[in-house]
Amino acid sequence: MMRRPRKDAAMRTFSEFQIIGHVGKVRSVGPTLRVDVAAEYGRKDDAGQFQSNPYWNEVTLFNERVIAWAKDHVKTGDLVHVRGTLRQTRYEKDGQTIYGVTLAADDFDLLAPKAQVGA
Repeated sequence: MMRRPRKDAAMRTFSEFQIIGHVGKVRSVGPTLRVDVAAEYGRKDDAGQFQSNPYWNEVTLFNERVIAWAKDHVKTGDLVHVRGTLRQTRYEKDGQTIYGVTLAADDFDLLAPKAQVGA
């Protein structure tokens, strides 16, 4: 049964993402920092051997303090947790509309340095 919404209830909408994965490339782009993060969706093949299947996502950091912290503390291979908002983007290039998605990080936390991962 569907309820009728209360008149005073504000509808909250959101578009969020969350990734726990390993850091790949880290690079500055203008005032932002872009970090590639891989979540592993591996599986066993027919022979019972593990087959790696990473899903890479590029997250963008906008906050100056978080960028400074990440540049000093985050290295390739580190395990991180990232949470933030999704934004669809589009722009024109050579008469074509190019679509994309920006993963804008609100939270960026180091869970374990590479040296401790799997130890």
